[in-house]
Amino acid sequence: MERLARLAMPAATLEVLVEPRDPGPTGSDQCELVLAPNPGVPAAPVRDAASGGELSRVMLALLAVAGDGSGATQVFDEIDSGVGGQTGRAVGEQLRALAEGGQVLCITHLPQIAALADRHFAIEKDTDAEPARTVVRRLAERDVVGELVRMLGGEHGDKGARRHAEELRRAA
Repeated sequence: MERLARLAMPAATLEVLVEPRDPGPTGSDQCELVLAPNPGVPAAPVRDAASGGELSRVMLALLAVAGDGSGATQVFDEIDSGVGGQTGRAVGEQLRALAEGGQVLCITHLPQIAALADRHFAIEKDTDAEPARTVVRRLAERDVVGELVRMLGGEHGDKGARRHAEELRRAA
């Protein structure tokens, strides 16, 4: 619950329901995560109760509580779904903490999350190639701010977006 609160879900409750069932290859208990994401919302199985962003944050909170990862590689694809602003920053900080014990690969469109990364890559689709292909290239530190400007929706010469991107990097 403490981790969920840090991820902008301060009133959420999460429970594990365990019910006996006939023994089989997967055990003799039926387990279900039950979430009430907001006050007044009845608890329901996570698969039914959580939005995309809430599901991502529940997963991140569970991983953070489970341990440091001890060298594990964890991949998060669009963990920013349904998340913005300060919540994005909180998600980014949790991802960075998780990366201290292993490797975290994160695909995000949210500059608040991207700014916190140790290494940055740009992923671009080349539709001029036959067949079309996806190109991944590592960004030099000098190029990270420009990529953050692009993620913020700014143009190359957008001074306001550049200041914001520089502030995000400094705060990281």
